[in-house]
Amino acid sequence: MESVLNLLTYVFWVVLAIMILVFTHEMGHFLFARLFGMRVEKFSIGFPPKIFGWRRGETEYVIGATPLGGYVKIAGLIDENLDTEFVNRPPEPWEFRAKPLWQRMLVISGGVLFNILLAALIFAGLKLAYGELYIPAENVQAVYVAEGSLAYEMGLRTGDHIVAVNGRPLERYGDLRNLEALLADPFTITVVRNGDTLTFTGPPDLMTQLSRRGGMLGISVDPPLVGGVLEGAPAAMAGLRPGDRILAIDSVAIGFWNELVEVVQQRGDRLMRVRWLRPDTSAAVPEGAVLVARRPDGVVYEATIRPYYDPEANRYFLGIAAPTPQLLMEYFGVQRVRYGIGAALLAGVEETWTHTRVILTSLRRMVTGQESFRENVGGPIMIAKVTKEAAEAGARAFWNIVAVLSITLAIVNILPIPALDGGHLLFLLYEAVARREPSVRVRLALQQVGMILLLAFMAFVILNDLLRL
Repeated sequence: MESVLNLLTYVFWVVLAIMILVFTHEMGHFLFARLFGMRVEKFSIGFPPKIFGWRRGETEYVIGATPLGGYVKIAGLIDENLDTEFVNRPPEPWEFRAKPLWQRMLVISGGVLFNILLAALIFAGLKLAYGELYIPAENVQAVYVAEGSLAYEMGLRTGDHIVAVNGRPLERYGDLRNLEALLADPFTITVVRNGDTLTFTGPPDLMTQLSRRGGMLGISVDPPLVGGVLEGAPAAMAGLRPGDRILAIDSVAIGFWNELVEVVQQRGDRLMRVRWLRPDTSAAVPEGAVLVARRPDGVVYEATIRPYYDPEANRYFLGIAAPTPQLLMEYFGVQRVRYGIGAALLAGVEETWTHTRVILTSLRRMVTGQESFRENVGGPIMIAKVTKEAAEAGARAFWNIVAVLSITLAIVNILPIPALDGGHLLFLLYEAVARREPSVRVRLALQQVGMILLLAFMAFVILNDLLRL
């Protein structure tokens, strides 16, 4: 039953995202067609079989049972329906083929333009609603580098102070994870280690390497702050409480949350001396601990604790939770940028352009063989997985992924492949240069080839998704 509910959750979120994107895309075609006086015979969200539909004026509106796309059927246009009944008749004033070339180009490009517009509006809305949080780079004096991670293989080590990315001084810690920065060729990170300045270069197939590692570079900065304490756990009996910072376990100094996790796993169920700082200079000594020192920044305690083993997780725990976002914000002095409507709209456009460049760069690297196509392309299953994870992370993450998918849909649709918008646009560009339309026979043949290629590609990405699960 649980697996069925999980599957339904996947389906719900991906269908919701796809319906938003498809509706926006088809609305772009529809509105431009109506603007120029073209007759729209059908507006469909989803492919057949039809669930229900209604007619208003000259247009039939349809909801299809296959939520993987949609279409707008415009009179006088040879589209994926391959309808050619009208070609032997003189053009009617309301038909696509009767309109000026520039109007037809706008109608064909309308879906792509609306998807780009949707992304810009979503990004602008997120900036307006949430602002922008960032950690000033000067507040991060050292980073944790997981052994065996991509950053570790590049040469970075725990304790390094990152000062530049791709030769540019690091101003915000988040810039290190910026997609555009990661796709620089080459990608470099400059650090200060023991007074020396060192620069490390990422692999040429950085995208592929990140994909194999779940998108993780392997660098983190989370301090060993106690975000919560499990009631009755060893940590609770020792007197730990939220806000405390772990300083050491036995003789091992702890500077990062991940270091704490590693040391606890290494010690297993053995007794260990845990030392921590409580940022309260007047705090009393907990019943299960001893006082070590009183410092200007708080009181240091120590207690002997034996971790417990959780067989389901196959891990040892002290019974404390990772630091909460609020604790991290206070610890790092996180800054917030707030946006007015004008600034948010501008930021939305800039972010849309950034993601567009990133996606185009990714496609170029895959097509040229610099990156593994199979390991980086994602189909419906991967889209469902990412969309569900984003939805679980909250409204902000969900709408962010919808915006990125909207840009991706726009780029894919504008590719010069017959049966896609880009294929239709290619026919119109040919007409603009040659001063005549391609023959109906040529267009039909290319449309059919395009459909076969799209179906083959869809089968490939679905199979590829299944193999990557």
